[in-house]
Amino acid sequence: MADNKFDVIIIGAGPAGYTCAIRAAQLGLKVACVDAFKGKDGKQALGGTCLNVGCIPSKALLDSSKQFWGLAHNLPAHGIIVENPKVDMQTFIGRKDKIVKQFTGGVGTLFKSNKVTPFFGTGKLLKGNQVEIAGEDGSKQTLQAANVIIATGSVPIELPFAKFDGKRIIDNAGALDLADVPKRLGVIGAGVIGLELGSVWKRMGADVTILEALPDFLGAADTEIAKAAAREFKKQGLEIHLGAKVSNAQVRKNAVEVTYSDKDGEHEITVDKLLVAVGRRAYTQGVLGNDTGVKTDQRGRIEVDEHCWTGVDGVWAIGDCVRGPMLAHKGEEEGVMVAELIAGKAGHVNYDVIPWVIYTEPEIAWAGKTEKQCQDEGIPYKTGKFPFAANGRAVAINEAAGFVKVVAHAETDRILGVHMCGPVVSELIAEAVVAMEFKGSSEDLARIVHAHPTLSEVVHEAALSVDKRALNKAN
Repeated sequence: MADNKFDVIIIGAGPAGYTCAIRAAQLGLKVACVDAFKGKDGKQALGGTCLNVGCIPSKALLDSSKQFWGLAHNLPAHGIIVENPKVDMQTFIGRKDKIVKQFTGGVGTLFKSNKVTPFFGTGKLLKGNQVEIAGEDGSKQTLQAANVIIATGSVPIELPFAKFDGKRIIDNAGALDLADVPKRLGVIGAGVIGLELGSVWKRMGADVTILEALPDFLGAADTEIAKAAAREFKKQGLEIHLGAKVSNAQVRKNAVEVTYSDKDGEHEITVDKLLVAVGRRAYTQGVLGNDTGVKTDQRGRIEVDEHCWTGVDGVWAIGDCVRGPMLAHKGEEEGVMVAELIAGKAGHVNYDVIPWVIYTEPEIAWAGKTEKQCQDEGIPYKTGKFPFAANGRAVAINEAAGFVKVVAHAETDRILGVHMCGPVVSELIAEAVVAMEFKGSSEDLARIVHAHPTLSEVVHEAALSVDKRALNKAN
């Protein structure tokens, strides 16, 4: 096979793209992966938004900021007193950068060990399953493949009245790379990014104001879970305004004047930095050449079927640039599915049981249906709840906020959804996902032996509570 001919070419090396490339190579296919992301050193940095300016660096800063916050807010309860703690911002950000480099470099190592050929440049799909790669120096080369997979991801949505300038008005990447802790941080959007990055800088000492246009907090989550989380965020000092529609953001001298309106009229706040976190959009501009036959919807997402096929022979699309939740793990599983389908194997993704996680403190996680969805769909259901405050391990580690809720079918007892707010629920949700994938019932969860004392016992007790037989609280 010629050097420019491959079995599979993937455009994009984020979680969806690089996972797909590795799986396809494991299956014996000749694979190329094209990506244009650059690291701080100006060199190719595989891993896309997630590894470079998303999931991984944000978790690094969340953990670092949690350690700092704990000095004043958690350690005194243990009898440990630390006076006048300080932060070396160069080390604070440098640790994050080191972790990013470790993992982006790790993808390169995986490519090498699996014989995936990386190309540095911007990829464009041409007619006939050709991929044109444009380099920064203006050079171009064309590759050919039997199958092309588009995995170009997403980019932050920019507001017309609050354009990113990288200094005062920033996106998620900018919020991960601040040289100093801002005295006043404004955030537009109380979604995952706004809450997580708002939490980072609040813990570090910033006064954080979050403006959310929607009237409900975390509308996608279970209502009770959202309320519990909101109470904890308020205790931490995060100022969250709902129904707050921002109309203008003006940079004046060394500050940003933000104008918004709510049910009480028009207001103005002044902040040192403004993080715009109103969501992300599929990055497909310039990805499709003329006459490829690949279609996009009104939101710019590439149209695909349940198996991520575009309808054009040998052309697929996965991850953030197609329908469904913009979650790294969703894209990864789509990548595996498509690679296996191309290799003639069975590939499948269960979109009904994809876990969602928000890495705030407390964490928020869920999978499956909420109570409201059951009500809207006319599904008979029953619920069970159990608080972390009644769990010995949670109390022992001084992280007793939140609870677990199990939603089960009222007639069959099949688990329909599990919703959590509390310590490390990002890990606890996996048990619920496994149970739902195997079509388990709340009784199945209730009859599994859980180690004591562990946080996982809260899941056990919530399942018991579905039939009003929780052992460590009044039913």
